[in-house]
Amino acid sequence: MNDDVFKGMWKQVRGRAKQVWGDLTDDDLTKIDGSYDRFVGVLQEKYGYSKEEAQEKIDSEFGSAA
Repeated sequence: MNDDVFKGMWKQVRGRAKQVWGDLTDDDLTKIDGSYDRFVGVLQEKYGYSKEEAQEKIDSEFGSAA
């Protein structure tokens, strides 16, 4: 996933991410601030995903074009 595209979609992604990953707090979402890499890192921390697993989950939820 392209980080620039992800950042551009962040407002839409933010709301959906909180629905999909209910353990994400507003502080987590503020920390992510539209960065794909930070989002991957937060999912790794909160859910114990590997980097690849976090990327796959994001891509499957928001589409690889996102």
